[in-house]
Amino acid sequence: MLFETAEVRDRTVKEFGAVEGLQQTLGRLEEELKKMAGEEKEFVISRTFNAPRDLMWKVWTEPERLAKWFGPKGVTIFHSKNDLRSGGIYHYGMRTPDGKDMWGKWVYREVVKPERLVFVNSFSDPKGGVTRHPLSKDWPLEMLTKITFAESGGKTTVAVHWSPINATEAERKTFNTSFESMKQGWTGTFDKLEPYLAEASDKELTITRVFDAPRELVFKAWTDPKQMAKWFGPRGFTTTISQHDARPGGATRIDMRGPDGTVYPGKGIFREVVPPERLVLTTFALDQNGNELLENLNTVTFEDVKGKTKLTLHVQVIRSKPEAAPYIAGMQEGWNQTIDRLQELVESAR
Repeated sequence: MLFETAEVRDRTVKEFGAVEGLQQTLGRLEEELKKMAGEEKEFVISRTFNAPRDLMWKVWTEPERLAKWFGPKGVTIFHSKNDLRSGGIYHYGMRTPDGKDMWGKWVYREVVKPERLVFVNSFSDPKGGVTRHPLSKDWPLEMLTKITFAESGGKTTVAVHWSPINATEAERKTFNTSFESMKQGWTGTFDKLEPYLAEASDKELTITRVFDAPRELVFKAWTDPKQMAKWFGPRGFTTTISQHDARPGGATRIDMRGPDGTVYPGKGIFREVVPPERLVLTTFALDQNGNELLENLNTVTFEDVKGKTKLTLHVQVIRSKPEAAPYIAGMQEGWNQTIDRLQELVESAR
């Protein structure tokens, strides 16, 4: 690659990551040449799901959704953090049925919404390093993964392509003789995705309101259970908050009683707490037996605007059961009334 001047060369390298980009391109060329020469085999598995592509993209890229289904049967995800961009990392922790923890990470090469993801996959550790397979010392240290999403008639075909990168002869041999176990693992993962999609939703709502009240006061109204009980819920509802631990990982338990006496139980977990700027929490609407009917991801931001507070509430339905249809239908109006009550409270407290 030729440049007009050294100054142009240095600026290109710094601003556009030319060296890293060229190294990645050459690395991809080397991988492709190996495949063409027959040195590298590629594992491919696909399945067609009864779900639109936009929703499928979300369940593969949003960390809260990935944690609900990703991994072989019996494995649960206890840590899920995603930086969805070229060069970004998805870092996750898995727990096996016998209680053993394993870590993994994806380093993204391509993120083409909603068509494909390309990343380097490896086993990892809590700090995000690269480690060996805990059960196979000759498993490839790094794997190139390409996942494509093709939509037809409202359904989406997901295809997973897997091949080793910079593998030793022993690693290539292990990979080439492990297609059956890879098939079993990915089949189990797809089997977990299928029922999750049946309950998943891509419904969202956003409400923005400016309060004539300082940001610290508005933030406290969301985190102090005594204050929150005064305004949370639509008009005519009363609220009992038995637990509200506003810290990352902290739990909340909120029961609302409607005008007709019906109790609507709910629970949640705080994901992020950044005073007085931001709250992120997952909430669940429950039936009378404590079963989860509806799961929402709620993000609330608080912006200071010359002494006033601009509040933005974003609610995303992650999954729901058919019985939750009335909750979803009334979500917009219910939240509008709830935010009205919050505004009345904080502005009267000035």
